[in-house]
Amino acid sequence: MMPPLITGLLKPAAYPHPANTPRLIETHISWVILAGEFAYKIKKPLDLGFLDFSSLDKRRHFCEEEIRLNTRLAPDIYLGVVAITGTPEEPLIEGTGAAIEWAVKMRAFPADATLDREPEITIEQIDAIADRIAAFHENIAIAPAESAYGAPESVSEPVAVNFAQLRKLLPLLDGETFKTLLDRLQTWSQTESERLAVHFIARKTNGYIRECHGDLHMGNIAWVDGKPLIFDALEFNPALRHIDVISEIAFLAMDLRHRDRDDLAWRLLNRYLDQTGDIDGLAALPYYQVYRALVRAKVAAIQASQAGADFAECLRYLELANRLAHDRRPALVLMHGVSGSGKTWLSQHLLEQLGGIRLRSDVTRKRLFGLKPLQDSSADFSNTPGGIYTQAASARTLTTLLDAARASLAAGFLTLVDATFIHRTWRAPFQALAEEIGIAWQIVSVEAPSDVLRARIAQRRLSGADASEADQSVLDSQLANLQPFSPEESVHVLHLGSGWTVADAIAQLRAALNIQPKP
Repeated sequence: MMPPLITGLLKPAAYPHPANTPRLIETHISWVILAGEFAYKIKKPLDLGFLDFSSLDKRRHFCEEEIRLNTRLAPDIYLGVVAITGTPEEPLIEGTGAAIEWAVKMRAFPADATLDREPEITIEQIDAIADRIAAFHENIAIAPAESAYGAPESVSEPVAVNFAQLRKLLPLLDGETFKTLLDRLQTWSQTESERLAVHFIARKTNGYIRECHGDLHMGNIAWVDGKPLIFDALEFNPALRHIDVISEIAFLAMDLRHRDRDDLAWRLLNRYLDQTGDIDGLAALPYYQVYRALVRAKVAAIQASQAGADFAECLRYLELANRLAHDRRPALVLMHGVSGSGKTWLSQHLLEQLGGIRLRSDVTRKRLFGLKPLQDSSADFSNTPGGIYTQAASARTLTTLLDAARASLAAGFLTLVDATFIHRTWRAPFQALAEEIGIAWQIVSVEAPSDVLRARIAQRRLSGADASEADQSVLDSQLANLQPFSPEESVHVLHLGSGWTVADAIAQLRAALNIQPKP
């Protein structure tokens, strides 16, 4: 039954501005009233353990926190905290007298603009979201070194609490199916917590624990005026937003996988990593994805219990968590070919369809010199002999790529390394790495006619939409210095000459690496 206050706020007279037919949106922890050009968010008087809105003073405090946190990403939307006065039956927004409740005032945007309601999410939207989150993470506050945030026990505590809260809901669930999954996932999570303890300490030491959004899923991202609007940052528990940045991107990637868009999840993750270079964070990505799926399972269970609905959505999240916990299949793929051959374009399709991490030499080289992927190095290093393409810079790039590949493979991911690999001195260390750790490896060699290569390079230079800065002279040098594959390499080479298709390449690579299609 709806509280009298919420019923009263559905009357136009409650507002100091035009508000014909106010409309209610309800979540498990709040009511949002859409009233004319504005929206008002009222927190439910709840104490759920992981949040406490039980008193009026607490609700005011968390309204103020919501404004502070959300103006970082949506300053034009979050306008301030306003008092609700009058009586529950006849409330007044921003009226005179004592406050009977507090609300967050926002500028309204179309309710159906959130991406969880979009029938089809585009790759342009995913790229823009990844870029926005990467920039946000780069600029937000780092957790104080003296705080407990990010310490191993602080990382594992909310995971354990979440299991305890899910188990309290078990009497409402369908017995053994839920219990078996929870038992399996809790054992896995405890083991991973212990295994990753040193990693967690290093992440905090290196400044990756930051005051993040905290609740980054598709329902909290809208597409407004051709760009992403990220809203509803988590305000009610500072420990749940002072987290590893990789946990934040893990949440969104998990949400896309829940929506059966694995391709977009991998695209998002790789785009984010291209911007940040945070390959070391991958070690805990499966752990955080499982945790995030279990949080959504809990929310789904709470919503189902409040609405008297079934728990099918909760079960879907638990099953996803179980898949994410056992989704490790490390293998190494070297993308071979001169500039303009199409290897980078193909690797994008491979990472999306097979699921994996791509490491690009062009992006890595620029990052070593403090450049973003699409920045033009000639503008910043015009007075440096050789710019960023000296022999020493190439050696640093190779070493960095090799270290990143080792980290990605150790985390359990199919890893694609995108470089020309025209020299055996570049290929050999990666092959040795694969042999050392005992994983399958493959070279995907992509070719194209000379006139096609030159046309692609010219178009790429003109568009400025790719990290590669190769021109016609670079191509000429590459063609003149192509080193053939050794007999030992040849048995691992997948040759893509004229007429190849993406579907053929994916099928051949699946077979070579024994990667099974998604059921």
